Amino acid sequence: MPAASTATTQSTADQGEIAKFSAMADSWWDPAGAFRPLHKFNPSRIRFVRDRAAAHFGRDALATPPFGGLSLIDIGCGGGLIAEPMARLGFGVTGIDASEKNIGVARLHAARSNLDISYDNATPEELLNRGTRYDVVLALEVVEHVTDVDAFLKAAAELVAPGGVLIAATLNRTLKALALAKIGAEYVLRWLPPGTHDWRKFVRPSEMSTALRHGGLTVTELAGMSYDVFTDSWRLSKDLGVNYLAMAVKR
Repeated sequence: MPAASTATTQSTADQGEIAKFSAMADSWWDPAGAFRPLHKFNPSRIRFVRDRAAAHFGRDALATPPFGGLSLIDIGCGGGLIAEPMARLGFGVTGIDASEKNIGVARLHAARSNLDISYDNATPEELLNRGTRYDVVLALEVVEHVTDVDAFLKAAAELVAPGGVLIAATLNRTLKALALAKIGAEYVLRWLPPGTHDWRKFVRPSEMSTALRHGGLTVTELAGMSYDVFTDSWRLSKDLGVNYLAMAVKR
């Protein structure tokens, strides 16, 4: 039995955000529904996690499956859009979400897909006291929805096992992001329901790096995500102005 942590269990979950995403929970697996942008993001996000984890842990990314024996936690897992591909890659996957309804959707879909994923209606702060640590910690498109970014990222960083990695994805607090990810995506293109994001809660890469450093991690890579209007798809890029991914390691 792992020793209990002395870390605080005060939650950074935002009750308003929980209610908002719970109301949309039935749409998680509809590629044309409220979470359409996440379905579009997924191929690039999955490749990023797969390739960086394979390089870090010395695994063959094209093996079947490449990550047997490694543990992964998906924080803010929603309906399981990332957790399920990670399970298929061989990770022992835990998915947590502050919305009980999201967890219900994720459990049902995993069962229908014959995937063994451990889902829990919990926050990273609550998991700290259980003493479990993970080889890979994911915090994708969740950082911008919490009440205290620094506290959230510190808790997420503490869940990383020694030698492990954390990968986060969020939105940069720039005027470009305000125009494209907030006004454009929500009110012009209607990719997202109006009010999905609060631009003031977007996180600059420098803020992300500082918070993770305070959690004992070192950021080793920042990569942008850019939309290609001609192919209606997303790709990794050097442009951090709107969407970006961060990888950090625990030495």
